[in-house]
Amino acid sequence: MAARFQTDCEGVHRRDFLKIGATGLMGLSLPQLLKMEQTARAAGTTAKAKSVIMVWLAGGPATIDMWDLKPEAPEGIRGEFKPINTKADGIQISEHLPKMASVMDRATIVRSLHHTIPSHLPGTIFMTTGNKPTPALQYPSLGSLAMKLLPAAAGVPPYVTFNELRNGTAGGAGYLGTAYNPFIVEGAAGGKGGKDGKEAAPANLRVRGITLPNGFTLDELDNRDKLLQGFDMRFQALDQSADLTEGLDSFHKQALEILRSDKTRKAFDLGQEPTGLRERYGKDGFGQGVLAARRLVEAGVRVASISLGGWDTHQKTFEAHSKRLLPQLDQTLSALIEDLSNRGMLDSTIVYCAGEFGRTPKINKNVGRDHWARSMAVVLAGGGFKKGYVHGTTDAQGMAPALEPVTPDDVASTIFHTLGLDPHQEMQTPTGRPVQLFREGRVIEKLLS
Repeated sequence: MAARFQTDCEGVHRRDFLKIGATGLMGLSLPQLLKMEQTARAAGTTAKAKSVIMVWLAGGPATIDMWDLKPEAPEGIRGEFKPINTKADGIQISEHLPKMASVMDRATIVRSLHHTIPSHLPGTIFMTTGNKPTPALQYPSLGSLAMKLLPAAAGVPPYVTFNELRNGTAGGAGYLGTAYNPFIVEGAAGGKGGKDGKEAAPANLRVRGITLPNGFTLDELDNRDKLLQGFDMRFQALDQSADLTEGLDSFHKQALEILRSDKTRKAFDLGQEPTGLRERYGKDGFGQGVLAARRLVEAGVRVASISLGGWDTHQKTFEAHSKRLLPQLDQTLSALIEDLSNRGMLDSTIVYCAGEFGRTPKINKNVGRDHWARSMAVVLAGGGFKKGYVHGTTDAQGMAPALEPVTPDDVASTIFHTLGLDPHQEMQTPTGRPVQLFREGRVIEKLLS
């Protein structure tokens, strides 16, 4: 019976644990995976950052037309956009990112990032886990690792995503187990966009699975909690595994604490923000979602991830970037950096803007750019990263790194270093296999202030 109970629960997603309906609180019964543990930090490593907001550009952005323009390249490569100066001396970016140009003195561009996987799902996995995907092991996302290794604030979910990456096939807990999957926000936009490339702002943001249904009270929750405790005692009689019963109890308490707390609910109340600030972020779903991510981090969330789709521009790339993609990103990403800075939060919050790969330097016959992982750029701001800095270069045609090449596992290692974690510390898979966080990653000291 106990073995069957374990098997039945292995597929339960973290986001579904607290759904309160016909099954009551039985969704809490996930074996073995719910014992939250604090981790040892790297000896002598001091955390500069407390949290991460990842802005994910799903589909693979044409960073050669954004952060690493090649105006001297041949016509079939350089594209239609012109570079403009920014507030950071010597740094130029696309003319369609004027608001980002005004905050580049507070950000870093890594222009020499590269890998070898020009395919959406495995590229996404590599970029969001810091490990090359392999059939032998599912690696956890950066958010799940942070959730496992960093102390959680009371009353808020540690890791929140506003959109599931690649329909839920990336961004999850991997070998850490279901307990470390992200909490999913419902009511957020950020897809390809509706009319005019934008979606309406979400009316009711909420975390899936930890919102009480209409008419359901905390008193009723307490009654069901008592019922669950009775079930727990029966299950303990069936299976005396200390890890199982203690783990259930640990997560049960954490989950109920989030339900009873008003911190998450308040973070989603965007009406508390001035109208001008809400408009500064952009009144579409993506902009308001990023504002909510900032509020969640302010409340104690460790990692918040939100994605904006539509970047897979195999045709009409310049039209898509100039009319829809870049104006939307420019508005919201610059607002986030500016807002965090104004609130004194930028030094403790890492902003990470990336996609799964870049696009081909060579423009195709459909006036598009195809998948290209051999060269790409990402933007990092805050949390101990240098300000007004460009790391590395690509060659004259943007085909490959020319100086100081960087890989996704290097970026992941550097982010975790700023969080005060040893990027090479060992974890264990459920089978007992030791696995380093980022086995091949290096901390890029030149990126750090």
